[in-house]
Amino acid sequence: MKFKKMTSALLAAVLLGTTALTGCGSGNDSVAEDGRKNLKVFLYLNDHESEIYKEMINKFQEEHSDTIANIDLQITTQDEYETTLTGMMTAGDMPDVFYVGPNAVEQYVENGYIENLTPYLEEMNISTDGLMQNIVDSYRYDGEKTGSGDVYALPKDSSVFAYAYNKDLFDEAGLEYPDPENPYTYDEFVEVCKKLTKDTDGDGEIDQWGAGFANAFMLYQFIWSNGASFTSDDYKTITIDTPEFKEALQKYVDLTLVHKVTPTVEQDASLGVYQRWLSGQEAFYACGTWDVAAFMDKETFPYNWDLCTFPTLSTGKSMTWLGTVGYCVSSSSENKAEAVELINYLSTDADGQREVSGITTGNSIQIPNITELAEGEFIEAINNGTLKYPSNVNVIFDYMNGTDKVDGRFMETNYTPNAEWSDIFFAGVDKVKNGSMSVDDFIAEIQPQMQEALDNAWDSVS
Repeated sequence: MKFKKMTSALLAAVLLGTTALTGCGSGNDSVAEDGRKNLKVFLYLNDHESEIYKEMINKFQEEHSDTIANIDLQITTQDEYETTLTGMMTAGDMPDVFYVGPNAVEQYVENGYIENLTPYLEEMNISTDGLMQNIVDSYRYDGEKTGSGDVYALPKDSSVFAYAYNKDLFDEAGLEYPDPENPYTYDEFVEVCKKLTKDTDGDGEIDQWGAGFANAFMLYQFIWSNGASFTSDDYKTITIDTPEFKEALQKYVDLTLVHKVTPTVEQDASLGVYQRWLSGQEAFYACGTWDVAAFMDKETFPYNWDLCTFPTLSTGKSMTWLGTVGYCVSSSSENKAEAVELINYLSTDADGQREVSGITTGNSIQIPNITELAEGEFIEAINNGTLKYPSNVNVIFDYMNGTDKVDGRFMETNYTPNAEWSDIFFAGVDKVKNGSMSVDDFIAEIQPQMQEALDNAWDSVS
């Protein structure tokens, strides 16, 4: 397996929340009384991730106890992360280490928030050659554009949002499992979902559905597979009024309104699609690489499951989105060298990557950043059963690499100055999904608002 070129990426999404360990601005000085350094780290992590990263950071601190006195780790949810980080920026109380997505590298560099890592990497003789170079390149900036120039972050991970299915529900329905190498067509998907949508307790109400869809993360697959996009190729014009886009949106909402194989908007409001999947009420649901450890945990998800691909529309190609997030060092940090050492350990240390990928722990929260590990020990550990992972792992690599039947890409918001134009769409799309507004009327109403927001976004950086 070889990893294809990724020109950009998005801030990894759909991570669940954890409890903050310590507060920002905790009062710790950057240098302890004995001269050793203190570091502040601010990350968002889900439960399975947080335990591993706490252990890794504790291990790093112990191994560097001669130079580092304390590492103050704050963990929050992804939903709260950006708001809290903005508050830190406003207050001038930045952590030494925090996340940046490729879409924010230029902005953070130009605003003076993050440090150029290249001089430190060269001075410390740290090489990124063993990492997936397409991911490393997405954190480069040459003063005009990202993708080339000096490195401003080291990757935490690279992510794929694949599809998952509940094997137990398929067994109960007497259905063959999805072929991981040959995606369903839309019509085939509908027919399978109808057979999996049931009233299991005989009370006259459906309580098991073929699939569940979270709009903000699972509509893209339909749009892209139908040859449509939210924006033009230069990301300056909203293109939701094309026949291809309208058709894809209609087919998406028809799964709820016409075929009735997904919960209604009202039902999703009472119990979200993620919780319904965990409860065994949906046969299909999306699975990010960060979800695998949770889904393989029988206490969290007591069902047998595996990976498959999203259904196809007119292009005949199954699509999904990819992502990455990186570790950066604050330009205001007084302990930059120590911070670089820490993020190098978290990003490039082979033993650390074996741990987060599950090669040594048996529980995976990401694919290894190191290409050799990803293509070697990671796959070997899955094949020999020491790593708990769905057997159809090649679905993830196929989406990442691209084949004639599946491919992965990045949300258009990754290429625009902000996502406010996209937020407008997803804030209102349930009006179509609940049947109160037609696709045509919704798009006619929302497109001018989205275009104005997108124009304002580009004006803000011109």
